[in-house]
Amino acid sequence: MAAETRKVARVVLLDPADRILLLHGFEPDEPSTRWWFTPGGGLEGEESREEAALRELAEETGIRDVALGPLLWTRNCSFPFDGRRWEQDEWYYLARTERAVTVTDRSGFTELERRSVAGLRWWTSAELLATRETVYPTRLAGLLRTLLDEGPPRDPLVLAPEIA
Repeated sequence: MAAETRKVARVVLLDPADRILLLHGFEPDEPSTRWWFTPGGGLEGEESREEAALRELAEETGIRDVALGPLLWTRNCSFPFDGRRWEQDEWYYLARTERAVTVTDRSGFTELERRSVAGLRWWTSAELLATRETVYPTRLAGLLRTLLDEGPPRDPLVLAPEIA
């Protein structure tokens, strides 16, 4: 039986210098398996994707002073994590902040996030393009460069599914 698809809202958060905030995650039972990803998570109850994006951003970073911008991208992904397979329908929203925090406020973390998030970092587009570290979505470096060069797409881009 296929796993139920989890509805997820993610935030492409940019600071005044156009750096993107990414969280540093790892497999709880194998801490050497690491990657970077945008803040966000699953919808709770009857909340909208927009409400979930803002709630998740606040829970994962402590940043609350943002106005959510347009929906940029959507994608479906499937991956193993913490002993199970996750099937996700992810929506990525643009947001900007004047506050470039350097320490994660972990008080809003779930138990799983406490076991699998090592911290955060602001990345320039050039740093993302040059890194050999794993970043999700895998095309994020090019997507960010296009976003900064051309602005948000008129209609959200549907990214190719990613299956790990």
